[in-house]
Amino acid sequence: MRSEVKSGVSPRRYAITAMAVIAGLIVVGRITRILVDWLWFSSIGYAGVFWTILDARALLFAAVFALSACATGLSGMLAHRYARGVVISRADAAGPSGATEVTGDLVELVAPRIPWRSSIAGAAIVFGLLLASSEFSSWDIALRYVNQVPVGERDPIFGKDIGFYLFSLPAYIALKNWLLRLIFCSAIAAGAVYGLRGDIALERPPRTLSPAAITHASALLGLFFAVMAWSWWLDRFLLLYGDNGVVVGASYTDVHVGLPVQWMLVGLAAASSVALWINMRRRSYRLPAVLALLVFGSAFVFGVIYPSLFERFYVKPSELGLETPYIEHTIALTRQAYGLAKIEVKPFEVEQGLTLDSLQANRATIDNIRLWDVQPLMDTYAQLQEIRTYYKFLAVDIDRYQLDAGYRQVMLSARELEPAMLPPNAQTWVNLHLIFTHGIGAVMSPVTEKSTEGLPFFYLRDIPPVSNGGPAIRQPRLYFSEGQQDYVIVNGNVAEFDYPQGANNAYTRYNGRDGVNVGSVARRSLFAWQLGDPNILLSGYITDQSRILLHRNIQDRVRMIAPFLSLDHDPYVVASNGHLYWIQDAYTVSQWFPYSRPGFGDGANYIRNAVKVVVDAYNGTVDFYVSDPADPLLRTYERSFPGLFKPLDAMPAALRQHVRYPEDLFLIQAQLYRAYHMVAPEVFYNREDLWEFPRELAGMDGGSGASTMPPYYTIMRLPGDPRAEFILMLPMVPSQRENMIAWLAARCDPSGYGRLIVYTFPKDRLVFGPFQIEARIQQNTEISQQISLWNQMGSRVIRGHLVVVPIENSILYVSPLYLRAASGQLPELKRVIAAYGDRVVMEDTLGEALAALFKESAQAASPSRGTTNAPDARAREALAHYDRAIERLKAGDWSGFGAELDALRPLLEALGAGRSNDHK
Repeated sequence: MRSEVKSGVSPRRYAITAMAVIAGLIVVGRITRILVDWLWFSSIGYAGVFWTILDARALLFAAVFALSACATGLSGMLAHRYARGVVISRADAAGPSGATEVTGDLVELVAPRIPWRSSIAGAAIVFGLLLASSEFSSWDIALRYVNQVPVGERDPIFGKDIGFYLFSLPAYIALKNWLLRLIFCSAIAAGAVYGLRGDIALERPPRTLSPAAITHASALLGLFFAVMAWSWWLDRFLLLYGDNGVVVGASYTDVHVGLPVQWMLVGLAAASSVALWINMRRRSYRLPAVLALLVFGSAFVFGVIYPSLFERFYVKPSELGLETPYIEHTIALTRQAYGLAKIEVKPFEVEQGLTLDSLQANRATIDNIRLWDVQPLMDTYAQLQEIRTYYKFLAVDIDRYQLDAGYRQVMLSARELEPAMLPPNAQTWVNLHLIFTHGIGAVMSPVTEKSTEGLPFFYLRDIPPVSNGGPAIRQPRLYFSEGQQDYVIVNGNVAEFDYPQGANNAYTRYNGRDGVNVGSVARRSLFAWQLGDPNILLSGYITDQSRILLHRNIQDRVRMIAPFLSLDHDPYVVASNGHLYWIQDAYTVSQWFPYSRPGFGDGANYIRNAVKVVVDAYNGTVDFYVSDPADPLLRTYERSFPGLFKPLDAMPAALRQHVRYPEDLFLIQAQLYRAYHMVAPEVFYNREDLWEFPRELAGMDGGSGASTMPPYYTIMRLPGDPRAEFILMLPMVPSQRENMIAWLAARCDPSGYGRLIVYTFPKDRLVFGPFQIEARIQQNTEISQQISLWNQMGSRVIRGHLVVVPIENSILYVSPLYLRAASGQLPELKRVIAAYGDRVVMEDTLGEALAALFKESAQAASPSRGTTNAPDARAREALAHYDRAIERLKAGDWSGFGAELDALRPLLEALGAGRSNDHK
């Protein structure tokens, strides 16, 4: 008998011990994670942000846990207090699981012997933890609610400030959902007690409920209907997020049917709640069933069936007339949510008057036409500049710099360390975490120039970086970059690898600001536990001066500090004042802007590029600069996190010159603007003027399949502006057509940053679109024969992206052509294709292509050689100047080209005056 007791008790004791150990490990893991995060936040100067987020999470978790545990525990204790068991006839008692008390012909079921109070308390704690865990992630909603600011604009249906929808409504929805879950958990707790006590007997006849169970159920169901009344009251505002295919937001049916139905359901639910609380005294089990059927049946009939019938038989036959006011709301608020209302519309009178003089006047545009595409250039960088296998170029960024050569658009890439590319036998813990700690330098090349071999011309190259017309870099080391960087420990007693140097290597020591001290045994133990790496504790290379660098991926670093911001996919590197920096665009987004069409992400329908984040590649410092101070979400976060954000004017002037309009935001806005440039409800309803992104051919052999043209950065002089500037642009074509109808531009330079302009073409004039130009290129026999010849010779032809270049009131098209050996990985820029009007040419360089493209028109403007008088001499001289201008243009000598044009102009003017006098 004693052995049986031991065998029964020991497994239980072991199970309890195992559970206690697991729970302890989880708690220790949570505590160490908090300690490590606190040390890291403190090291970078954002301890206040850490405490704000931790306090918000802890307070929310504690409040939800306490209320949930108390409510479910109270429900269970009340059930235990008032449950008395159910008395049934002896004949109906068929072996109850609990003990029985017999009185005459009656049998009273007695609950099994259970430690009720401790069991209910344990269940309440479990329910509280579950509910608190489910609400743990709502800390952001709670912070926004507490610190909300008014927007100053009101919705057109209820007249509420839009801030109510951005900040209050999400909090009310989250609170309502928690209350419903809490009532459900309380019902489970009470139902379990009543079931075990025998007050609920539904397995076999007679199916009975004790009066106490009916009373308790009526109370909980009354609470449920009270919350449902509030839920249907909130659902009125959710009508502003509907979508019937015509209107995004509240439609005619929603306003004239849905809204009255919601009020009806609010009244029914409230009345049912009161009736159920009255039923706590009457204790009828039929009334709850009747009320539930009435309320939810009404919700189905009047909330689902009736609106559908009304929509089909009343609204659809007169849809345009009835929905016009609501279409106007959709257009206006969608344009406001995405910043489309601020887009300036200007006409672009397309002409065919582009001349050599026009090219000279727009030299800044011509000098910055991008001929290098990202992928071929990245392949070329990899072959020429990675230097060692453990270096890698992860991305090519496009920016502009004021260089000795002028205002230049450049492409650059950071040379990052890729530890996984070390030889397998060199991937030791010491190498990965102590020696190979950083990348080094960057490469930079202009977008237009190439060598005679078809390779890029480098402004920055080699290790350490050598400047050849580019910005000097005095601190080229990248401890923080785009790669998936693991932690490293610096300032140990082993030297860090810096860069290869002939037969030897150069070594360095980190002198930057970042890092958490790990010199003490306690801290080494803490990080060893948290990172799961005992080598941190055991290594003899770590000294009292050693520091550990964490979150070295720049996007991970920014998300750790500001998890409430959404990040652009493409951070870009900037060389400024001898250092390397990363600029990361960050967005505030919301799903709660009324009457706005969801356009990206998980149903988000509002976005602002509110923050520019700058990360020092060496020091790891992170600075958040406000680029849209009017954004209500950002103003709310500024109140939540005092000191986190700085005004954009506080950004160093040299870095401000490199701020650019983010491509992700531009794509979202352009995608929406395709339809939402139509502001007339009738035009919008009929989709009469729907735009599309143009198609293009790019890739191997000229691109056998069409793809959507991406937006691209360029330097150009906008029509009517005095100087060239850096912009992001994208052409547009009509739906199901290929001719170009407009182009959208976003200004990037500080003087006009953030302004969006759409230039619209005359609708009565054909302007070739990119895909039509692609077709003309493919139909050109000289170009197609040359491509076929190269492909037959063992090389592979790569067609680059077609670039649309607006110059004054004309449109020029340029596309690069690359050649790559079939077994090689080094693409070479071999030809440039240019098109203007009905002419297409292909030459070795951009200058030669432009010279060939405009030679015919220039010759037509030149006088005849047939005369022998003074005008004839001037004509020969003019022709000589023209020929020399063409030679200078082919050679890329723009100063000589301009000088020849300057000399040509007075001769042509004199000839024109002489011809006019002859006519007289």
